[in-house]
Amino acid sequence: MPEQAGEALGQGHQTLAERLSAVQAAIHQSCVSAGRDPSDVTLIPVTKFHGPELVADLVDLGVRRFAESRHPEARDKAAAFAERADLEWHFVGQIQTKKARQIAQYVDAVHSIDRGGLVDALSGVERAHPLRAFVQVNMTPDPARGGVQPTELEALVEQVLRTESLELQGLMCVAPLGGDPRAAFAELQALGQRIQSLAPSATSLSMGMSNDFADAIENGATHLRIGAAITGKRPDRT
Repeated sequence: MPEQAGEALGQGHQTLAERLSAVQAAIHQSCVSAGRDPSDVTLIPVTKFHGPELVADLVDLGVRRFAESRHPEARDKAAAFAERADLEWHFVGQIQTKKARQIAQYVDAVHSIDRGGLVDALSGVERAHPLRAFVQVNMTPDPARGGVQPTELEALVEQVLRTESLELQGLMCVAPLGGDPRAAFAELQALGQRIQSLAPSATSLSMGMSNDFADAIENGATHLRIGAAITGKRPDRT
């Protein structure tokens, strides 16, 4: 199995361009090892806690998709690049229902839909195009972790499908802390195949981060949310 990014990438004194190139190469090798077409896997750098300057540098390096997990930071970055219609903004963090309408005004995709009330809130915003939606599944027995429980997944998927302003892409998960990510990713892949009986076009799986993306690719990931392996150490928060 290819070496995971967190073990070998994003370390030392590499430049941003070198880190991005190394991650892209590792993704390509992981796809080859898994017998998959690299073009079927989308890289979304997570720039949490980094300023818009880093986003601008990544844009110069050819990146067009960005993920954020905190509303104020995501809003400000999207506003800073509002004139760049070619950029996509993906929200990957937990969403307070009262903040959902604001988030839906500036993002292109939400990866963390986990309850019916959030579906209602996100769908109540007029948009030029439907909001791309991923339903997050909780891969742990802890209800405090984000995501819908697998037993409640189909009902939530059906609610999203009834909402014209949301376009279901597929499922998302975060591997459990201290657990085997491969088991979580394999389970999400199985759940994804199951919901395709309800939504045949919802084939996307958003899973895999800096430390586990090779395992995610092996289990069918289509969208990778990779932060520190590309961006480097997060700056100190003030």
